[in-house]
Amino acid sequence: MLIRRPSDVLPSEITPEAVYRDRRRLMLQAGLAASAMGLAGWSDRRAFAQTTGVKLAAQRNGAFVVMDKPTSQKDVTTYNNFYEFGTDKGDPSDYAGRLRTSPWTVAIEGEVRKPQVLSLDDLRKLAPLEERVYRLRCVEGWSMVIPWTGYSLAALIRRVEPTGNARFVEFVTAVQPDTMPGLRTRVLDWPYVEALRMDEAMQPLTLLTFGVYGETLPNQNGAPVRVVVPWKYGFKSGKSLVKIRFVEKQPATSWVKAAPQEYGFYANVNPNVPHPRWSQASERRIGEDGLFSPKRKTLMFNGYGDQVASLYAGMDLARDY
Repeated sequence: MLIRRPSDVLPSEITPEAVYRDRRRLMLQAGLAASAMGLAGWSDRRAFAQTTGVKLAAQRNGAFVVMDKPTSQKDVTTYNNFYEFGTDKGDPSDYAGRLRTSPWTVAIEGEVRKPQVLSLDDLRKLAPLEERVYRLRCVEGWSMVIPWTGYSLAALIRRVEPTGNARFVEFVTAVQPDTMPGLRTRVLDWPYVEALRMDEAMQPLTLLTFGVYGETLPNQNGAPVRVVVPWKYGFKSGKSLVKIRFVEKQPATSWVKAAPQEYGFYANVNPNVPHPRWSQASERRIGEDGLFSPKRKTLMFNGYGDQVASLYAGMDLARDY
């Protein structure tokens, strides 16, 4: 087990998640009261950052829609992990409004026959956009159900023609020191890097994502483009991507570098393998009655086992966690 100093432990890890959210809710109410009196509070920044209002046309693909009730747009856009803006779940919606998302390019590099730098518009036009409703499960024990807009990452991969040496796909998040206050911390080694094995990246569920709730992505949700991998814990789904690299060797991803005993490369949702500091067997769905909501049983591969279990045939998922 990783031994950490008290200064390394985050408040959100110490306080029970539901209680922590109630405290944030009280703070929001206080901020609204301050706003009513003409005071500029953080609640104003949150309201500004919550949605973009820019519609993103897409056809719903029923083959990729879970039947669970979607989480509210407010919760999806105000309760986030995006450490570049801070470790508190409310920090991204508070501070991400300054993120520069235009112009935006994504460099395709490494073991591909067609390396290139694509503008956001060019990237969006590579394949028809679809709306898909996915479950999202995070290691801290909370989950959401989110309608994303994008297309299978496989469409981009086929377009750039990986070589036979491409065994992994690496995703690199933007670094903007003047807009990302979290970069001043030593929580992680920046830039944020995540990666998938090639067959995982080609799985049709893996979504190159441009929108949420029928609108372009808000900054705190990974604008303007991110990846969503629904059968893995949320930290695998890199946000605000600026590079996609095709490499031969397994990359040293951010959380594996920071805490390898806690965060493995594969990060498949697995209720049978506990995190060293808490169980992964159950979860709380954000927006369902807070502290008093019953916990849900966590599903293997987050409920996507029929689609992805074959990717890990013969592997020891307790060792390759």
